[in-house]
Amino acid sequence: MPDFSPPCSDPSADPSVLLSRDRFAAESGHPVVTRGPQGSTRDRLRGVLGRSLCAGLLLLLPWVLSACGAEPRAQTLGCGVSGAACLSGTALVRLQTAKGEVEISLDGAAAPLTAGNFVDLVKRGAYNNTVFHRVVREPVPFVVQGGDPLSANPKVPASQYGTGSFIEPSSGEARLIPLELTVKGESEPRYGEPITNPSLTRQLALVHQRGAVAMARSNDPNSASAQFYVALEALPELDGRYAVFGRVTKGMEVVDKIQQGDRLVKATLVEGGTLVTDKP
Repeated sequence: MPDFSPPCSDPSADPSVLLSRDRFAAESGHPVVTRGPQGSTRDRLRGVLGRSLCAGLLLLLPWVLSACGAEPRAQTLGCGVSGAACLSGTALVRLQTAKGEVEISLDGAAAPLTAGNFVDLVKRGAYNNTVFHRVVREPVPFVVQGGDPLSANPKVPASQYGTGSFIEPSSGEARLIPLELTVKGESEPRYGEPITNPSLTRQLALVHQRGAVAMARSNDPNSASAQFYVALEALPELDGRYAVFGRVTKGMEVVDKIQQGDRLVKATLVEGGTLVTDKP
């Protein structure tokens, strides 16, 4: 995937990858599909106004999908290899936000490493008092993004939100996990590389439906850490490129109300959440 991100060391640059849906589709070969809150295709943009006009309108909007943080790559890939905490079974996490409560179901079968990482961070309190630093709804609904541990520190300016990773207390280094994708019919997830073949992306076990929860990352597919986002509508153009690991099962109407700058007051493990260091 081409690098669309500004230099992380440039303080004048936006700290996140700026990517229009139109440009993403053009670079990836995937068509732009925009759906309304109820899943209906926005034919008035693509059909009535025409493909070229739609592309021109969408190109004006920066979509934020990524997190710009530590440079090191994830050192090892997969459960049973990396020694990282992997989720066995499922888990239910409750997010207490400034707008109300949201419940997220995590899938340890299709995304054991990614879901396990999220559960571990919840248990550590890493998400408490963090900020939803990117909310994109116009011209069409896109994502609500948060979870940067830096944003919980009152001494960190808002301009730095979106640049942070979870720092391991034992080593002082950023925790980075690889891209994790499971194709239906395969016994184990694939790690470390995006899936761009349309015949395979259509067979992914977890996709970007409305309410999907996925990991934000930089252009390095193995650079996810703590930041996550919730899809405000179906986003098939992101399938195979970002790791979905769960979905909102309660409180999507709360997600729809979250504004940029609102806080995730507390994240709590409600049920499940068994973590293992070998293959689940």
